[in-house]
Amino acid sequence: KIYIFFHFFESQKSVIMYDNKFLPQLSHNLLEILEDNVFYDITIEVGNDPYVKIFRAHMVILNYRSSYLRRILSTTNDETLAHIKLPNISPYIFQMVLRYIYGERLSLEEYDTSDIIKILVASSELSLHELIIHLQLFLIENKKNWMEQNFNLIYQTSFENDSFLKLQNFCSELMFKKSEKIFNSIDFTSFSEKCLISLIQHDHFQMNEIQVWEHVLKWGIAQNPELPSDPSSYSKDDFNVLKNNLRQFIPLIKFHNLTPNEFVDKVYPYKKIIHKELREKLIKDFIIQPNNNLELNITNIQKNLSNEKDFNIMINEINDFIYKLVNEALEFKSLKREVIEYINAL
Repeated sequence: KIYIFFHFFESQKSVIMYDNKFLPQLSHNLLEILEDNVFYDITIEVGNDPYVKIFRAHMVILNYRSSYLRRILSTTNDETLAHIKLPNISPYIFQMVLRYIYGERLSLEEYDTSDIIKILVASSELSLHELIIHLQLFLIENKKNWMEQNFNLIYQTSFENDSFLKLQNFCSELMFKKSEKIFNSIDFTSFSEKCLISLIQHDHFQMNEIQVWEHVLKWGIAQNPELPSDPSSYSKDDFNVLKNNLRQFIPLIKFHNLTPNEFVDKVYPYKKIIHKELREKLIKDFIIQPNNNLELNITNIQKNLSNEKDFNIMINEINDFIYKLVNEALEFKSLKREVIEYINAL
């Protein structure tokens, strides 16, 4: 029985291989029909001004190769020459896709990866399901490094379309395994707000908190390149711009996981973009609470103040004093000693 099975399998494989001998010639003939513009019965207007091109094609082929085009063609009139528009696809990309529709010819090795992404998007619009799967597999197997370096583009493309499940899985796995590499990608500052938030909130996101803060800060500044590089030269408007850029991110940063040095060096210079209540709590936690005597002094001072407004004024004065010390590049121990002496003198 085993012998009979393998004999049958080999004979069927020979038939398939023999039949496949004719497919290249069939593909060649169909492409000739496309290129010769013979007997065409439909024109396709592709692109938007000023990049528009008219393609000539054959309804019978389009009807059976694309379910999307079939739906469009079913609504056309019984005119001798039909005309449809595809404004969302560039003529350059559509020409590649059209060759695939006619002859299943698409040499992906010849194209830039960014063009392959555009072909994928066009294939989705035209409902070319086999091509969608093939393109995703090709990208994952052959263009992994490029996609890691251009994660924002891949992420946005894959999650804007339910057809790109393989790319979605690739992005999710990459966020789990190589989150730091994503943050260091060449297009990091061009990430959409939605993409960056999704990355930070991902269940398996792995990166220490100070790195998250530094990258989020870098992203926020990059959204307004005219912002000064040195926060000490920021105007009130500059801080407001940065605060507005990062308003969705501040609640996501676990500031309490920072060390006191990290807070003083990396966060405190930008304190004005943090909500007042959170800012005051962080200052107390990182600079005041480590010393019990100092905490007691703050409590006593608060009792002696006439109202909450006076206490807030005092806190702002302490903020300014700490900021002055930070600019003098004091060690944290020296900074804390100076702050203690300052508060005790109040």
